[in-house]
Amino acid sequence: MSEEKILPELFSLKEKVAVVTGALGLIGKYHCHALAEAGASVIVCDLNETECAKFASTLPALSLGISADITHKKSVKDLKNKVIGNYGKIDILVNNAAINDKFEDPIAALEESKFENYSVEMFRKSLDVNVTGMFLCSQVIGTEMACRGYGSIINVASTYGIVAPDQSIYKNEKGEQTFYKSAAYPVTKGAVISFTRFLAAYWGNKGVRVNTLSPGGVKDGQEEFFVKNYSAKTPLGRMAQPTDYRGALIFLASDASSYMTGANLIVDGGWTAW
Repeated sequence: MSEEKILPELFSLKEKVAVVTGALGLIGKYHCHALAEAGASVIVCDLNETECAKFASTLPALSLGISADITHKKSVKDLKNKVIGNYGKIDILVNNAAINDKFEDPIAALEESKFENYSVEMFRKSLDVNVTGMFLCSQVIGTEMACRGYGSIINVASTYGIVAPDQSIYKNEKGEQTFYKSAAYPVTKGAVISFTRFLAAYWGNKGVRVNTLSPGGVKDGQEEFFVKNYSAKTPLGRMAQPTDYRGALIFLASDASSYMTGANLIVDGGWTAW
């Protein structure tokens, strides 16, 4: 019993190095803060180098901002080499970068988001970022972990990787459909979960744990009718706050989950429970 870590030590990320992709997004920033508050040096990774560096300077732990295009292997290799050059290792990878459909013209969004009309170009772009980007980061950075015999990879999926979108929540107060959730997001997030299982089995004997974090919808200035519709479908009766995922992330990143791999940790207010 004396050799076991006490609880605070289990959740500590002191002297760990964590890479977070899509770090400048809404949840990405909170992921970075949580890891840094737990003691990790955080690599803030997104497309804009200046903004990455600026945000990294606000974190409580010694952190760096490094830009990378995760859809290109050379860019991911450059990211890995810079991190290794500065810190000598990478302990944690949070594959958080993802595309969620945005339509330039709100008036045309209803027709453009219909499955019958949805463009293959948008579908391919989602596959490239949400799946290929995760694959490349895991391949390049995860291989480094496997060679060291230690690491935790956290792939961020979604409730829509588990269940189909309920298109009715996108109807306004008049019952008019304002938008359709496309096939791209559920397809790619389902792939995230399957890839997690593959990699967990593949690298289990190398000391690399791979798990999925599946968050529910985050309240972020959406129209009132949508927030009301979403909340009504959730047992806890609300959308998530960006801070609601910090505990789950630290659990998966730390030794507190040392006997956990290939799992999908669902944090959705109960959305998928009924």
